[in-house]
Amino acid sequence: MSALITDPQTWVAFVTLSLLEIVLGIDNIVFISILVARLPRAEQQLARITGLTLAMLTRTALLFSIVWLTRLVQPWFYLGARPVSARDLILLLGGLFLIAKAVVEIHHTLEGAGVQERGQPLHARLLPIVAQIAAIDVVFSLDSVFTAVGLAKDLPIMVAAIIVAILVMMWVSRSIGAFIERYPTIKMLALAFLILIGVALVAESFHFEIPKGYLYFAMAFSVAVELINTRVRR
Repeated sequence: MSALITDPQTWVAFVTLSLLEIVLGIDNIVFISILVARLPRAEQQLARITGLTLAMLTRTALLFSIVWLTRLVQPWFYLGARPVSARDLILLLGGLFLIAKAVVEIHHTLEGAGVQERGQPLHARLLPIVAQIAAIDVVFSLDSVFTAVGLAKDLPIMVAAIIVAILVMMWVSRSIGAFIERYPTIKMLALAFLILIGVALVAESFHFEIPKGYLYFAMAFSVAVELINTRVRR
């Protein structure tokens, strides 16, 4: 263990992996922020911390189950000549869930605006929100864990990087959530981003990979344009 700590390559791998885990966690934070916004304000931070803690536990558990994880990519059956694995099915279901959830949230946002105008704020309950966060954490964790396994050879480095990334996400999640809530058009962009992520997951389940960098760039560019529009409207 001491040799691992004093090895410069260990620290390079740790920093690189931590940064990548944070980037890969952006979609997770956006999803959590959207769901948490429907809770009473007093419960929102608890839901954020609970959701991200579940993400950390899920990813750590998957890392300690690397043998089982490798079996996820083994074909379960074939559609014609195309192999279908457990990972493909998880990505497909997760992608469809994200698309459906984003569409429902867009509807709730439009419906909620009208209800709030009549003085009847809409609030969700904590446990169903946490259950939805836990379900989608499994899907988001697959990308994160496969990245960790591909970049680092030592389990302690992978676990430490994931823990650090989650702690950073806990620190920034409240600010991101407040930012999304402050600007309704940004919230709509975030929901559109979740639909894009869902489409990318469905495509990946059919072995058509859409680089996430393209999606992140599109989202960042859209947010930048919308912020400029906001300044102009002022």
